[in-house]
Amino acid sequence: MGEPPEARAALIIPALNEEDVLGTTLDRVPRNLYRTILVADNGSRDRTAEVALAHGAAVVHEPEQGYGAACLRALAALPDQVEAVVFMQADSSEEPNEAVHLLAPLYDGRADLVIGSRTLGRADKGSLLPHQLYGNRLVLLLVRLLFGRRFTDLGPFRAIRLDALRRLDMKDRNYGWTVEMQVKALRHGLRVVEVPVSYHRRVAGQGKVSAGLKSSLMAGVKMLWTVIRLAALRRGASL
Repeated sequence: MGEPPEARAALIIPALNEEDVLGTTLDRVPRNLYRTILVADNGSRDRTAEVALAHGAAVVHEPEQGYGAACLRALAALPDQVEAVVFMQADSSEEPNEAVHLLAPLYDGRADLVIGSRTLGRADKGSLLPHQLYGNRLVLLLVRLLFGRRFTDLGPFRAIRLDALRRLDMKDRNYGWTVEMQVKALRHGLRVVEVPVSYHRRVAGQGKVSAGLKSSLMAGVKMLWTVIRLAALRRGASL
């Protein structure tokens, strides 16, 4: 019967030691949306890669741990004829079927980048910890002050046109990936919209950023530094 016409996207799922939950996540993915589903195994010490393969995903390996590093590795492995890329977490905190709402503005020409906003949508109680919320707000305030655009979230569940993503020349290899994408999108004049998405507490395993105050602080500092660095580059300074 051939490939459904809507299967124009690729799904990228970075994963580090997610064998307990990855299968559940992949089983909920609507396959008709994607030409390929790529799990970027980010140096896992468990059976993450085996679980991904058993549940129908392709696997790429990035031994350097870092969200951005895993995403970059997966992007380098994308097949031809992909129009858009969806990024999603491995831990079942997001609703995979809501990807249709991320992709629709791309396909109908209203946007180049669509961010799934957990604050505009429905986040379960306890899914976003206080230090995550405060850190998010601080980074977003800085983006607003330096770049003049108000965002409601830095959510990792997002979709972007592949041609637009390539224009951004993404570099960050860890915590700064999401905010780098949003700020560079503004600098390149891309059309960016936010849509509400649901957010749940992870089903199993341990969060890589939200698990502890130290990791959250490290992520927050890196995000702030990323915004400041990109603002300085726009003004011709070097940091």
